[in-house]
Amino acid sequence: MSNSGEQPNPYAQQPPQPPQGPAPQGPPPPPSQVPQQHQGPQAPQAPQAPQAANPYGQPPQPNPYAQPPAGYDYPAPHGAPTMSGGAPVGAPGSYGGAPAGASGGGKGLPAWLWAIGGAVVASAVWVGVVFSTGGFSGEPSPDLRGYAYKADLCGSTSWAPFEDARYKMEDSSTSASAGENPTASGHQDPALDSMWCNADLVPEDAGSDDYSTNLVYTKAFLHKKTDPGPEFAAQYRSYEEQESSTDYKVTPVQGIGDEAYLVSRQESTDSKSTYVVLGVRDGWLTYETAWSSYSSGNSADRPSSEEVADMLRTSATETLKKLKS
Repeated sequence: MSNSGEQPNPYAQQPPQPPQGPAPQGPPPPPSQVPQQHQGPQAPQAPQAPQAANPYGQPPQPNPYAQPPAGYDYPAPHGAPTMSGGAPVGAPGSYGGAPAGASGGGKGLPAWLWAIGGAVVASAVWVGVVFSTGGFSGEPSPDLRGYAYKADLCGSTSWAPFEDARYKMEDSSTSASAGENPTASGHQDPALDSMWCNADLVPEDAGSDDYSTNLVYTKAFLHKKTDPGPEFAAQYRSYEEQESSTDYKVTPVQGIGDEAYLVSRQESTDSKSTYVVLGVRDGWLTYETAWSSYSSGNSADRPSSEEVADMLRTSATETLKKLKS
């Protein structure tokens, strides 16, 4: 400061003070840092506005949307299966889920995408179970009502009603069954089990001059693939629609199975033959027994169609019970 009365300039730059101790080693400072010599009062410099922060120079900030690492004190939802590390199965970072940060920036896949993926997996499992159990096969379960296949249907047939009407098995040596009377046969198949029995009956008091043949045909079927119900009634109703010289009468029968029909051929008063059929359906079992007879003797000695129908109905009721044992 001089004696001329000048006041010190508060904005003038002061020369840097030399550092104490030995001079630092290294390259010389850049020109912008070389101290300028005092050249008198300097005009005050306008204060510079603060520079905006460089967004690329800041350290990375934590991502609030990032998925937490699996297995670190984050409990699984109630009831969800967990792995040994504690993370729920399918969560990011666990086996079966997408790895954390798979989409970049530490973010997992959106929650709605995980929900769709879980639904697809669940649907695939459900479809597999349905296919493995046959849910899409379209085949209903057979309603067999406890009936079972019998290789010898004759052994399960009730002959008591015919014996009560004084009929007996014809001697096998003279019967139309060629040495075997009655005759049984059967066949098992994954779709249908079939059973048959044929028998020749003769009146107990038949004379040596009388010629008589009385045949009883019995058959039973266990339907294991197709429900016989929709076609059963039509099978017997069709007798009435036959265009022939023979007329048939079809009558529903109550008290046997789910439905039953009696078919009787209309005979003239002087006829020497009788034909009666009884058909029964119980669930997916169908049963039929038929009487066909011819006699050269007096028609008064032959049973009427009504009497034959009673014998068939009683025999069918007892036979169906035996097919369940």
